[in-house]
Amino acid sequence: MTTTPPNLLEELEPVVAENLDRHLSMAQEWHPHDYVPWSQGRDFAMLGGEDWDPEQSQLSETAKAAMFTNLLTEDNLPSYHREIATRFGRDGAWGTWVGRWTAEENRHGIAMRDYLVVTRGVDPVELERARMDYMTSGYDSGDKTALEAVTYVSFQELATRVSHRNTGKVTNDPIADRMLARISKDENLHMVFYRNIVAAALEIAPDATMRAIADEVIGFEMPGATMAGFRRNSMIIAKAGIYDLRLHHDDVIMPVLRHWDVFDRSGLGPEGERAREELGAFLEALDQQATRFVDRRAENRARDAARADGRTPDIVAS
Repeated sequence: MTTTPPNLLEELEPVVAENLDRHLSMAQEWHPHDYVPWSQGRDFAMLGGEDWDPEQSQLSETAKAAMFTNLLTEDNLPSYHREIATRFGRDGAWGTWVGRWTAEENRHGIAMRDYLVVTRGVDPVELERARMDYMTSGYDSGDKTALEAVTYVSFQELATRVSHRNTGKVTNDPIADRMLARISKDENLHMVFYRNIVAAALEIAPDATMRAIADEVIGFEMPGATMAGFRRNSMIIAKAGIYDLRLHHDDVIMPVLRHWDVFDRSGLGPEGERAREELGAFLEALDQQATRFVDRRAENRARDAARADGRTPDIVAS
């Protein structure tokens, strides 16, 4: 059992302060209302207008599923704030970061919700009911240590960036694409902040940090995994190539691990080496699983295309 040094947060405080300054110097001010096509809005029935009808949405079923899932994930911000405020504290540079991160994240849900309601992209009643249910249940990461939490969000922020960015592309709406690209920039800056903190932790407590990295990669799941309908929507999202195992491996996990020089760094003790070996074995299996998924998806798309053209699909040997 590798234990985290009890004073690790204090030792990391100067690094947090430095990266907070860096973040504030790079973050660009933006306003959610600028990304919403208000001219498309109209009253609903309660105010004498017309309630939502599926034909009013210009979004595909894939885009609906992705935006619905992404927005509900953003909606649980109060739970996420509690998670990091509990682990990182509310004082000093850590506390300032917690507040700043929360304020920036709050813009994402505001912009996405306003866009979907104004454009009638999804059923607003279904969306609100889902928000009530999901926020009531909240998000609980369990008994993660502060080190495990900062490691987890290093990957989670990048995963969210990839999901938002690719969702924008499938909306076939330049306004939604621009809005989600703007949100993705926030997520990327957040990832860089957390990634730099973990890099510093690797120098201070290499074995404990390597253990945290292995555990968080192996046990990773998105914070929205507990919401109703997540599994179904995740499959829609994966089949569309918005976020799948290949993207998770290639565009999320591996870039962060390379930045930390996980597989080439020296100075690990027995526990750190064991964690690194477990991580390597897991990644090899994940890579193989991702390849199988992409191959099956390509076969299914080929069959669907053949049926659409009235042709007999080729039989592909498994």
